[in-house]
Amino acid sequence: MSDRAAEISAAYAAATPELGAGHALEARLIGPAAYAARLVAARDAVNDAGADAALIGFGADMRYLTGYAAPALERLTMLVVPARGEATLIVPRLEAGMAGDAPAMRGGSVATVPFGETDDPFALVAAAVRAGARGGSTPLSVALSDRLWATFVLRIESALGAGSARPTLRLASEVIGRLRSVKSAEESALLRAAGRAVDSVVKAITSGKLVGRTENDVAREVRERLTGAGHEVASFAIVGSGKNSASPHHEASSKVIDAGDAIVLDIGGQFGGYGSDTTRTIWVTGPNGAVPPTDDFLHRYEVLKRAHQAATDHVRPGVSCESVDAAARAVIDGAGLGERFFHRTGHGIGLEEHEDPYIVKGNGTLLVPGHAFSIEPGIYVEGLNGARIEDIVLCGDSAVDQLNNTGRDLYVVPG
Repeated sequence: MSDRAAEISAAYAAATPELGAGHALEARLIGPAAYAARLVAARDAVNDAGADAALIGFGADMRYLTGYAAPALERLTMLVVPARGEATLIVPRLEAGMAGDAPAMRGGSVATVPFGETDDPFALVAAAVRAGARGGSTPLSVALSDRLWATFVLRIESALGAGSARPTLRLASEVIGRLRSVKSAEESALLRAAGRAVDSVVKAITSGKLVGRTENDVAREVRERLTGAGHEVASFAIVGSGKNSASPHHEASSKVIDAGDAIVLDIGGQFGGYGSDTTRTIWVTGPNGAVPPTDDFLHRYEVLKRAHQAATDHVRPGVSCESVDAAARAVIDGAGLGERFFHRTGHGIGLEEHEDPYIVKGNGTLLVPGHAFSIEPGIYVEGLNGARIEDIVLCGDSAVDQLNNTGRDLYVVPG
């Protein structure tokens, strides 16, 4: 084991068994030097794309490049990563202090330019772009954050040029997206810690009382347990019982859980800024096993389990994202249940709960070590019930690395 790998392993192991240290673990693993390296890679990507700058608004891209979780407000906050020279953060003066505390700014990799209430931040962005442009570029070419608000996009376009000089705009994901999709050892350690934390919540919920409670009540408990296990944010708690288990994105409701219900429990949040996401399926029998799983449900679940395992076993460097999807789908199709599996097999995960790479037909991206994503086939019989199994995995150096380790068998519990 390398010195760096040993350091990461030690920091990960230092997380308490209850994993109540998400932010602390992030700070131990990712420091100013890591952000400086990311900014250099981003500048190289801007040049490789023939662009003059990447313009990054609030969101995961800014957090990835600077460590700053900028608030999503009506005042512009924008990181300018130019083709030449250092990056600049254009930030409202009233937020300059907290922005300056972020690792990239604290480490001197990003210059901070505060603006006042009556200043024009879009003119400041345009000046930073022109100062770092490749030279001789007319019109300017810039890559914009994929989720940048339209009100900002239009004013940036106006500030950068008019008429025939209007800038060429493209998506930042096309330029720097590949940087985020391949996780570093530090990011992998955070994802692993997130997986351990969410697994502890699955164990608690599946061993606790369910019958007679509403989905909303169980979802509330999930959120409390997620934050208790070290998550800064409990992002979602899908508790779909009975007929609701056949709705993959069901919102917890006032439905009361009954004996004989299948429950799809899909939960996750952010731990040290990185996502957790896992799904397990429960069958509630009621006291003394009064209402056991039906034969049809057990058959569908066995098919689902084989599909999940087939996709998991397929993961290794050099295979395509769509081939992982196909591995799961082949099992379900072969059982005559293909129409019951109507969503992609998985999504990437990191600073966002859904990000590249997507495990879906048509995505020919080849997996490399460090790709992190979900494997989550499902089988749903609308109006009756459904089931899903989901793990977060990493593509390792030669095979899959599973980050969720609770049991994948059907949880048959009295509730």
